[in-house]
Formats: sequence, C-alpha cells, structure tokens
Amino acid sequence: MKKTVGLLAIGCWLIATASFAQKIKIKTGVEVLKETGFKVLQGKQVGLITNPTGVDNCLKSTIDILHEAQDVHLVALYGPEHGVRGDVYAGDKVDTFTDPNTGVPVYSLYGSTRKPTPEMLEGVDALVYDIQDIGCRSYTYISTMYLAMQAAAGNDIEFIVLDRPNPLGGLKVEGCLVEEGFFSFVSQLKVPYVYGLTCGELAMLINSEFMGDRPCKLTVVKMKKWRRKMTFDDTGLPWVPASPHIPFAHSAYFYPVSGILGELGYMSIGVGYTLPFEIFAAEWIDAEQFAKALNVKQLPGIVFRPIHLKPYYSVGQGKNLHGVQVYLRDFNKARLSDVQFHVMEVAAQLYPDKKVFDHADENRFGMFDKVCGTDFIRKEFSKNHRFADIQSYWTKDEESFGKLAKKYYLYR
Repeated sequence: MKKTVGLLAIGCWLIATASFAQKIKIKTGVEVLKETGFKVLQGKQVGLITNPTGVDNCLKSTIDILHEAQDVHLVALYGPEHGVRGDVYAGDKVDTFTDPNTGVPVYSLYGSTRKPTPEMLEGVDALVYDIQDIGCRSYTYISTMYLAMQAAAGNDIEFIVLDRPNPLGGLKVEGCLVEEGFFSFVSQLKVPYVYGLTCGELAMLINSEFMGDRPCKLTVVKMKKWRRKMTFDDTGLPWVPASPHIPFAHSAYFYPVSGILGELGYMSIGVGYTLPFEIFAAEWIDAEQFAKALNVKQLPGIVFRPIHLKPYYSVGQGKNLHGVQVYLRDFNKARLSDVQFHVMEVAAQLYPDKKVFDHADENRFGMFDKVCGTDFIRKEFSKNHRFADIQSYWTKDEESFGKLAKKYYLYR
C-alpha cells in the first residue's frame, strides 16, 4: 500500500512539474547549459557562486545539477549575502562550512572577505555565477559578481555567467551614476540605480568598461527567447525568493520604489510586515490625507491607497502605523525610483515638523548617500524638500548610460 501511495505521489509530482514547465516561455542560462551537454564545463574543476535562486525550470538547484553532471567536477561553492541556502538575514555575516548534500566546501563572500581569495580559488579552473538578480544597483549580488570577476582575472580563471532575466525587464534605466567617494558594496559599480541589463550583459559591460587592462576570460551562457520588454511575470518562470524581503517577483518591482528612503528608518516601507517595499507609513501620518495628496500628483502608472498596519518587526514594530500602499497600475510608464522622493516631498508639505532629514537618524545619512551614489541628492533636497530640485540630477546620466548599455545587449 505504501509503495502504491508513493508511486502515486511521484506521478502527481511529475504531472504537476510538467504542467508547470509548459507555462515557462524562456530558457535560462542553466537550462541552455544542460541542453548543450555542459560543453563549456567539460573536464573542468568548477567553483560555483550561487544561492537558492540558482535553479533550473523545474526548481532543481544548480548545485545539484553540476554535482551530478558527467565530467564536470564541482569543487567549491561560494555564498553571497544571505548565503548559499538563503538563510542569513540582510547584513549578517555568512560562515564558511561544508555543504552537507555534496560534501563540497562553501566559502563565504559576505564575511571577512567579499572577494574570493587565492586560497578559496585553489584548484578551480572555472568560476560559474548563477544568481537571480533584481535589476537594482544597491542589491549586492552584482557587487559580488564584480569582485569575483576581478579575482578570476587575477588568478587566470575563466568566469562563466549563466544568464537570467532582469525582473524589471531590459528597458528601464533610472538614477544617476555613482560618484567618487560613494563607492561601496551597495554601490560598487558606476551604473544607474536601475540599470536595465541582465547579469550576463552587465558582466560584459564590467569586463570592457571597469576592469582596466586586466579583464577576465568571460563566457556568458545566454538565455533563449528572453526579450527586453519582458518583466519576470512575462517569462513564466517560478520565482525563488532572492532574499528574505524579496519573497515574490513583484517584490523586485517595488525594491527601487522605496529602498533608498528605507535606509533612513524614517518611516516603514513594509519590511517587517507582509508588504515589503510596497508601503510608506508612520504613526504621525493621516492615511487618507496622505494618499489623496500623493494621488493628486498623478504619477504615471502609480496609484496610492490608504493603509493601516502594525509591523511585526523592524521600523514601527508593534505600533499602529498609517500611510499608503503603492500600486503599479502601468509598470512600463512608472518611474519606480522617483516615488520615494515624491513621498518625502508630500510628507514635508503635510507635516512640516516631520521633514525627512530633520527627523531621520543622522547616523544613517551616510548609507542613504551610498545608495544614492552621491550626497548631492540629500543636501539639495534638504533645502526645500522638493523633488523638482533634484530631478534633473537624478536623471542626468540615464540617456548616456542607455547608449553605452546597448553595446552589450545580448537580447532584443
């Protein structure tokens, strides 16, 4: 009887998986790698930079795929922020250990070092990168990729990117470039805040534009059937949480909406509640008044709804907060990163004694500046609390970067 039940369960799982896979419209880099018989990795000692998002279309881990592949020798794993298994909170250190499933050593790239050391790379012929990014500069996986590319170049190791979709598509570019003095792990690259490239395309740009006279030997395993106009939802792919506060694909759409303001701890942005990055709320806000004032702006593709909530942790934990939930009614028309600056402006207009930089913790200004890539935004906005005063600066690099980025497009 148990055997029959077990076979039925396996049969149901196979049917569900097949049905699920049929809805997927593209092939990610790892799918193409399998399709080509792992040709680029044959006979090589492989190190893999990945996390739980590194899966194929049926949700099998790239770790297991490479471990089981014939004539591919997986000898090391490398964990970015949140770890290889995704069980580490944002900002917490990642430990080095042995993966219990494969017996392969796991080296931390978010502990005492964020760049693979020669000792970590000993015996590695090819360093493979397979992580689902979210298309925003302050999300640290692309910083990990950049530093790993430098390490690969310095140790004469091939760097291979298994490409994945940019969840925001390949057309949105928002925000100014990072300026000297503001480079950090949340702003490692001189690209806009929203940069409109896949990780493979970004790696190509990095290799040509940022690696000086020491580029790495780079190979990008391209996706099939992905198009720039596609958001993640359009791909049909299953979403694996990219980090604890990006649990759904649409969470990636909202990260640039509120992530910069969130660095200040000035109001809740939904982290610690069920709507991470989707809300703006505080004890002192009148939700209906706030929503009305923001909707009067008629921001393209954006609508605000009054909301009342009590966060479980983080900013406003256990307190009754009031504010707005952001709705993306037309993703293509919406300027994502601008929303938080409009919120800051309206908050100053309605509640003059709660102006953001008069009320927020000064100790967090430095992180705000790093995420912005400049201190100009904070300093100029502080004068009159108007988005119009910083808008031209925030957008000044978008057109020129867009032209540069096109040189590295792998997809139409």
